Amino acid sequence: MAAKSSVLTESGQVRRAIVVGGGLGGLMTVIKLCEAGVPVDLLSLVPVKRSHSVCAQGGINASVNIKGEGDSPYVHFYETVKGGDFLANQPPVKGMADAAPNIVFMLDRMGVPFNRTPEGNLDFRRFGGTLFHRTAFAGATTGQQLLYALDEQVRRWETVDLEDDKGVTVPGEKMVRKFEYWDLCGLILDDTGTCRGVVAQDLKNGEIRSFRGDAVCLATGGPGLVFGRSTNSIINTGSPAAIAYQQGAKYGNGEFIQVHPTAIPGTDKLRLISESVRGEGGRVWVPKDRNDKRAGASIPEGERYYFLEEKYPKYRNLVPRDIASREIFRAVMHEGYSAEGQRSVFLDVTHLCKTPSGKAAVRKKLEGVLEIYEKFVGVDPYDNPMRIFPAVHYSMGGLWVDFEKGADGSLKPGSSRNQMTNLPGLYATGEADYQYHGANRLGANSLLSCIYGGMVTGPAMVAWREGEKKSAFDLSSTLFENEQKRRETEYTALGNRAGAEFDVNPYRLHEELGDMMLNDCTVERQNSKLDEVVAKVREMKGRFKRCAALDRTLTGTMNQPVVFLRHLAGMLDLAEIIAVGARAREENRGAHYKPVFDPELHPDDPKAVGRDDKNWLKTTLATVTADGPKLTYEEVDISLEPLARRDYGKVAQKPAPASTTPAVK
Repeated sequence: MAAKSSVLTESGQVRRAIVVGGGLGGLMTVIKLCEAGVPVDLLSLVPVKRSHSVCAQGGINASVNIKGEGDSPYVHFYETVKGGDFLANQPPVKGMADAAPNIVFMLDRMGVPFNRTPEGNLDFRRFGGTLFHRTAFAGATTGQQLLYALDEQVRRWETVDLEDDKGVTVPGEKMVRKFEYWDLCGLILDDTGTCRGVVAQDLKNGEIRSFRGDAVCLATGGPGLVFGRSTNSIINTGSPAAIAYQQGAKYGNGEFIQVHPTAIPGTDKLRLISESVRGEGGRVWVPKDRNDKRAGASIPEGERYYFLEEKYPKYRNLVPRDIASREIFRAVMHEGYSAEGQRSVFLDVTHLCKTPSGKAAVRKKLEGVLEIYEKFVGVDPYDNPMRIFPAVHYSMGGLWVDFEKGADGSLKPGSSRNQMTNLPGLYATGEADYQYHGANRLGANSLLSCIYGGMVTGPAMVAWREGEKKSAFDLSSTLFENEQKRRETEYTALGNRAGAEFDVNPYRLHEELGDMMLNDCTVERQNSKLDEVVAKVREMKGRFKRCAALDRTLTGTMNQPVVFLRHLAGMLDLAEIIAVGARAREENRGAHYKPVFDPELHPDDPKAVGRDDKNWLKTTLATVTADGPKLTYEEVDISLEPLARRDYGKVAQKPAPASTTPAVK
């Protein structure tokens, strides 16, 4: 029998929703659920304030048009779908662009310390893929400021007593229960495939337990660690999305991985240097002499090659990220340019710091990111050009989610379909979904999509919950106990991997996976290499069965090497999805680039058509099978804005002499 109350079952149990992930997408989903009177269990792998959203630097987009440039939400919408090479469904993108100004004003009211103009207005900077000042920012630590603001709102809900439908306080129950240091082990699906909760593990003591939920949202970030070294936090393995995929959720557009143009090269990880540096006037260049190994500050202006500015005089250093990354990669790996003799180029703000006032202005807007460079490189970026190179940064792909189109062409408010995966009752938002960016994400749209996605997901979960005939809390406990026992058995089996038959070090296997994906499945992709990647990943999945539990002394408590095995299994699945999808897509679109289809490189080849709208204007959907991902394709909704040439004003260049420099390995 269905629970008559929206808060309590007939037996008096509290009917909660579940949000997994404590970044911007998850926190905003929690806030919207609480505003609707729905209590929430919030699970996070790390303390909420350490969620990966804290690492975002540059800003959040909103077409407020304070500078009177003629910007508008519709222009923002158009440039987003254009920047994504028209692969994003247009109604959700329009909804996001329309909501953006009010989202920034809301964050301002929450106390986010946005930079302001001398007149006291919100300040906006330029970012890639637009000619407008559209990006609101809080120095170069915008993600941290936004995350802390939303966390404060959720903390307030943690103190609010739960009331039933009659307004009577439920003793001992708060609107939000927060579980930090909990790792997702699995979804709980009933006989109809409906998601009824999750199983998670307490990383402090090893406990595995089930959580019932009348709706579940995964807001668990991207899969950056699949590539070994990236700008992502090391928690970003993509494991929750992989778990959902293994249990039947579809994964959309996995092949589209954004490689950020500017990061600090490193052997441990690749640290982001925000696009805001270029937005504030930073310039990318290399010495004209390919053999010049001098420090950047020693090279006169006349001996510098500003290749982005010469090739793209309209957008200059702020072309979209996929274009900038390819141009930097081509300059270094194919044309033989370098910075200080290293495989890198210069990113320079020293020309902005010639006067004390200029240096102070740069420090005010960019200190948070420039101090990262100084800390990890040991060089003062105010006086010396920075050495940077592209790095894996973001996944446009993620769990497939639905939407319902409204009468205005945007999203239908409150529809239970919005942000729902193909598993009923399971939602996804933030970088964990595929919805808002198409084939390439414009800078500063990520924070916006996370927050807007949460604002959509919360009401959708409420609608789903109200429409369900039976609550998860009215179901037999057997369903939840069985799934918990299954996950406990899996964890125990992983912990018992010892002996001669388990001869593979999982960390070495992950290192091998990351190196291969980084070298052969990022900026430039060759079909022959992708065939090797697919075969190698499948061979690695075989070797994974022989991976050892490296530490068996912690039986009965937390064992990090065993938890890593669970995440490694997910990373192997996601690597296979990415590589299989990339091999199948025979065109160039956004971040997915195969030189063989580039008409500039192969002007006489009729197959070198670049973007192929006739055959490939479709979303890739990966579904799990025993033999790996099965790919199907879905038409993209382009009903609001017709396709156009993705033109960023490139000027024809005389090809540079080929270099004998080998490809990155």
